[in-house]
Amino acid sequence: MALIIVESPTKARTFNRILDPKDYFVFATMGHIRDLPTNKISIDYSNNFKPDYTIIKNKEKIVDKLKNLAYENKEIILATDPDREGESISYHVAYLLDKIKENWPEIEIKDKDLKRIVFHEITPKALEEALENPLTLRINLVKAQQARRILDRVVGYELSPLLWKKTGKNWLSAGRVQTVALRLIVEREKEIKNFKIEDYYQVYGNFTSEHPRGVNQVNPEIHPGGEFRIKAKLFSKDNVDYEQKTTISLFTGDYTYTKTTINKDNIEALKQDLQTDQYQVTNISEEVIKRYPPPPFTTSLLQQDAFYKFGFPSKMTMSLAQGLYERGLITYHRTDSFNLSSSFVFKAKDYIRETYGENYALEKPRGFKTKSKMAQEAHEAIRPTRLNPNLKTTEKLTTNYRKLYSLIFTRSVACQMKEAEIKVIKISIEGSKKYLFKSETEQVLFDGFFKLLNPKFVEANKSKPNVQINQSLEQKSIEEESLQTKPPPRYNEASLIRILEEKGIGRPSTYAPIISLIQTKNYVEKDGRYFIPTSLGSTICDYLSLSFPNLFDLNFTASMEDDLDKIANNEKNYISVLNDFYNPFKISLEERKKDNTPINIEDKVEGICPECKGNLINRFSRFGKFIACSNFPKCKYTKSILKTVKGKKCHKCGGDVVVRYSKSKRRFYGCSNYPKCDFSAWSWAGILNVKTSISKPKLKS
Repeated sequence: MALIIVESPTKARTFNRILDPKDYFVFATMGHIRDLPTNKISIDYSNNFKPDYTIIKNKEKIVDKLKNLAYENKEIILATDPDREGESISYHVAYLLDKIKENWPEIEIKDKDLKRIVFHEITPKALEEALENPLTLRINLVKAQQARRILDRVVGYELSPLLWKKTGKNWLSAGRVQTVALRLIVEREKEIKNFKIEDYYQVYGNFTSEHPRGVNQVNPEIHPGGEFRIKAKLFSKDNVDYEQKTTISLFTGDYTYTKTTINKDNIEALKQDLQTDQYQVTNISEEVIKRYPPPPFTTSLLQQDAFYKFGFPSKMTMSLAQGLYERGLITYHRTDSFNLSSSFVFKAKDYIRETYGENYALEKPRGFKTKSKMAQEAHEAIRPTRLNPNLKTTEKLTTNYRKLYSLIFTRSVACQMKEAEIKVIKISIEGSKKYLFKSETEQVLFDGFFKLLNPKFVEANKSKPNVQINQSLEQKSIEEESLQTKPPPRYNEASLIRILEEKGIGRPSTYAPIISLIQTKNYVEKDGRYFIPTSLGSTICDYLSLSFPNLFDLNFTASMEDDLDKIANNEKNYISVLNDFYNPFKISLEERKKDNTPINIEDKVEGICPECKGNLINRFSRFGKFIACSNFPKCKYTKSILKTVKGKKCHKCGGDVVVRYSKSKRRFYGCSNYPKCDFSAWSWAGILNVKTSISKPKLKS
């Protein structure tokens, strides 16, 4: 019997449903079993950055069982995830089973019979092919993962004590990629504050015409009596455009915004002049264009779409995708490739033909070229493993699992459907006083992929304006819309992931942990869906960016990611990469340690201390922001600032649901009316009063 080692119990159950239990025993490590300890840096600088790995706390029994199983089963098959983290788990398993010979920095496979299987979906065919074609442990991927782990440990454990010393807060942290992500949010907030907001107006004309052929029952824009309505935007006067574009330079690139020259000083005179003019259609242009479907999902695109459509945080999206993958329902969810397997695209063609008709199926499969220069083209995009829109599995799945599966299924099939044909109709309406209005509409001639991906768009664009050149129009009304120039938008989870990917910062597996960490550390908070830096986050970010300008530069961070990719591709030596990074970093660090100037992180708030009449100020702890007296430690008055969960009410008393923390620093949800109301829950299911098997947190005053 062969021992197959995976990292997840769910994955193990899926394997057991596929493989014959007489031939294979599947064991789950429950994630990583060996890592750097948290109580010290555990990097030996004098020995080529050798890491001192130890067995993770509470994993000793798992390791003992693993060793016993390995002794009983002579054939060992490593079947962890196909990315660098998965390779690292396999490496540590092999090391503990004495299959690896390590003479740091060299790593050698001692047991030549050790097998590693790689697959991107957990299906009978994929597992059969992987077992028939086993690989060896991919040492270059292990080195790339270890290099990232060492880099992040060095930055975090060397810089964080510097922050502790300067702030007196020994829970703060700095991170190589974490701080760059924070900097994006901080710099954007500065750009918003420096942006000059200007008032302006946009003007629209509402026109009608007696349709020359009378009432058209098909076209909803044609009303009883044959009257046709059209709304157009004021474009120019005497061939001089009202709209102006301005481009400004931002931290991440150029930003262009528009405004018109119409303002409160000229709007009324303009409206009066427009209302006394005579109008006719001077030009109609029609162009048939093809609109192509979006590519299949990569990790970042899935996170973005799930956020915009369902409001899923990136961490939640990745957790749901992990569950779908381990149940054998989708391909591997950490990828930056647009590739789809030939077997899938031809099955998709048959599915499209049978479901929607021959006209919707492509003659040849459609491919997509990724913009990411380091995309791993051997990987696949995220797609369903079976072409079944109705999610069927032996395990009960929640609504959120089904939502995400449907999103992946729809996108994967739509990308292999025929392109849509759209007629774009542009109408120019000119007055005798040389005012020019323009209107643009779209008519769907052939819906193509929209039939699956966006049927509402098709329904809303069935008809077209039926007017003719030189046709006179009656101006029914002039509308003005009061607007302001818009500053660059704050980042939300989706747009932050998009810019991180665009700038080459981080990789698919790192986006969710980065976003989660900067929130956990209270460096940013959310205003609705958007990130706003706290005073703590802004102060820490500004200090680090000024003190270590190269380390937290976008281009430098992106180049480090490229180096890690080159290590994985055996194009660079990982010890050389570590040395090239650490030597200049150490010099900068020693210089900053000589500076004893403290970092002051305080926000004044309105209010007087009820105990000593001093000023009340905002302070930060590892649990978040709170109000304290400025005369601390003489006065120890404090007041909690409880974060309210928007749109959620306590199902016991109707009070607000707030975020609290247990003694073990675990976050949970409670009622704002505590201690009168003792409602508490660990999860969203608990807030919604859904029955779960999770124990309730114990509330304490």
